[in-house]
Amino acid sequence: MAESNYVKQGEADAGSAVAAAAKMKRLLLIINCLILAVGNCGGPMIMRLYFLHGGKRVWLSSCLETAGWPIMLIPLSAAYLLRRRRRPLSQTKFFLIEPRLFFAAAVVGVLTGFDDYLYAYGMARLPVSTSALVIATQLAFTAGFAFLLVKQRFTPFSINAVVLLTVGAGVLAMNTNGDRPAEESSKEYALGFVMTLVAALLYGFILPLVELAYKKAGQEVSFTVVLEFQMVMSLFATVVCTVGMLVNRDFQAIPREASGSSLGETKYYVVLVFSAIIWQAFFLGAVGVIFVGSSLLSGILIAVLLPVTEVLAVIFYSESFHAEKGVSLGLSLWGFVSYFYGEHRENNKKKKMKQQHQLLSDSAPQVEMSQPTNQTRAAV
Repeated sequence: MAESNYVKQGEADAGSAVAAAAKMKRLLLIINCLILAVGNCGGPMIMRLYFLHGGKRVWLSSCLETAGWPIMLIPLSAAYLLRRRRRPLSQTKFFLIEPRLFFAAAVVGVLTGFDDYLYAYGMARLPVSTSALVIATQLAFTAGFAFLLVKQRFTPFSINAVVLLTVGAGVLAMNTNGDRPAEESSKEYALGFVMTLVAALLYGFILPLVELAYKKAGQEVSFTVVLEFQMVMSLFATVVCTVGMLVNRDFQAIPREASGSSLGETKYYVVLVFSAIIWQAFFLGAVGVIFVGSSLLSGILIAVLLPVTEVLAVIFYSESFHAEKGVSLGLSLWGFVSYFYGEHRENNKKKKMKQQHQLLSDSAPQVEMSQPTNQTRAAV
């Protein structure tokens, strides 16, 4: 009897631990979604602000997308101090990432550096609305690469979300004929379009690659390790872009560009600093959502936030908000709701299966215990 109570108590404690872990996972997901939203909407806006006010340096803009990596040292230092309190000093390491995952982060970082340049080049040539349209195609690339690299399982709801968000991007294409700036040639505009499309394809490959790196890490991947992964990735991306800046002599051009900017010299440097901070939020949110959810979820969130960027461009840059943008926004929200409704249904199915399994495991000992009792009575 005491043994049975002990087993039940152990099962109750295990159930409480699982519930607490699920709550923490949801909290982390919400936090990372908010961080991603800030970076995904604010990054393109502040980058376009740089180009609208006289900025011409593409390598500089691409470097700013990951140059904020030292910010990661703040939460990593806090995590280290917490670990040092819980464990003896001899067992406490500042960095937890192991060589295998470090190398993966470095590879992803190099790819991200080139992707940053492609994206920045497109932003220098295209309006925010057109750039958002092209980047939205990234979701289709993410879905395809997620299927190939990490065997992403698709449900009817996730497929519906991908289709709706892709169609939403296509609707935006219906009104981009007059988007080419007057000072740009057709060749420059077309090249910007192609570069942005290649950037979407490359980042659609990077997101599942990050998920694959987590799965093949060969170590426990905690959120602290995710922060370290993000820092290493951004560091190597910044190195790639810094080499580009050196070759293009961007460092010598920055003071001249600042003095000639229509924003004013002080505001020019403020824009550069906040650009680095906001873009770091984007990359941290993206890899965080992959850690808590999946690369497909990260791609869906990026896609659904693009129409929000469109609305912000209308408010702050006086871009037109035509009917096609409204339809695209509606389709994107529909796709977003479809995905999370599907996830909610899948979670409910898993809960029911666990409950049924628990009932079966609870009833099994009772059957076993009742058998000897009946035998005893029969013997008497």
